[in-house]
Amino acid sequence: MKVSRKVNNIRRSIMQAVTRNIGSSQSDPNFTIEDASDIKRVLICRPNHRLGNLLLVTPLVQEIADNFPDAKIDLFVKGGLAPIIFKNYPNVDRVISLPKKPFSNLVEYAKVWIKLKTEKYDIAINVDKKSSSGRLSTQWANAKVKFFGDDEEILTQIVDARHIAKSPIYNLRRMLEGLGFTPIQRAIPTLDIKLSEAEIESGKRKIHELFGNDKKTICIFTYATGHKCYCEGWWGKFYEQVKARYVDYNILEILPVENISRIDFKAATFYSKDIREIASVIANTEAFIGADSGIMHLASAAKTKTLGLFSVTDETKYEPYNHGSVAVNTNRTSPRDWFWALNHMLIPKMFILFSIQ
Repeated sequence: MKVSRKVNNIRRSIMQAVTRNIGSSQSDPNFTIEDASDIKRVLICRPNHRLGNLLLVTPLVQEIADNFPDAKIDLFVKGGLAPIIFKNYPNVDRVISLPKKPFSNLVEYAKVWIKLKTEKYDIAINVDKKSSSGRLSTQWANAKVKFFGDDEEILTQIVDARHIAKSPIYNLRRMLEGLGFTPIQRAIPTLDIKLSEAEIESGKRKIHELFGNDKKTICIFTYATGHKCYCEGWWGKFYEQVKARYVDYNILEILPVENISRIDFKAATFYSKDIREIASVIANTEAFIGADSGIMHLASAAKTKTLGLFSVTDETKYEPYNHGSVAVNTNRTSPRDWFWALNHMLIPKMFILFSIQ
């Protein structure tokens, strides 16, 4: 383990201990919301740099924009991905970003916290109640109302409230009701990177350049971080089964930034460091298969049906979230179950035939 990782783990433990009891959802006793126009500025606190964690904020941004269409939304994050992800979100006004490596940029790190304090908001929202920096930044913010996502009753009352993209929205809705405002009651918005028509068309051209045919395409991503990553042997067997079962489909492997393939580059590949370009390609495929990762959530945000493979992390909290996607725990299921789910995604009618065999 590198020294920097040890230091980071120590820092995280200290921060969690210090901030464990910081903040409970609170508001100015004289503040009520009589009309959507009362809310002018909203702060969302998610000081994290990971692709997946930032994409999982997109439903919350949509929820706020739908309920308060005139409100400007600021994002308190880390690293440089947020401006790219939220490029086509007109309600997102400013991205206040901490440096990805705070110990190497202490002066800049302090300046960002000072900047946060100087802004004024109607509402400040902490996305992840277990995030120490999220709780701290929400408490630090100058806001009339602060939501920390600490309503434990929601977890027992709403079936899907454990999902990290949904829980802050359920918390927000309940708090808004307490302030006299009736939020829009509908299904929770799905992940969305809001690709433009030009981006989608560009992705379509790239798919055609790769295969030069009119077949539909299945997309796979064989990488993930740490223990979430399946070994070469597992992916090798899985890929051979996919290739044998779906001969009428192209198979495309999206490569990670590390340019690693767990199937030894046996399928056609696409490599890019531009997440919007990657999303545009995935958006033109029929289904995406991959382990829990940022790219898995990117597939969801690109509106592609996604089969999420889980063996370590909690699928009820991190499963791919868009219409038609599903998570499978590979420790408790078999290949028959995985392909049953994939058949349902690719050809809904096959789902009926496959389920009665």
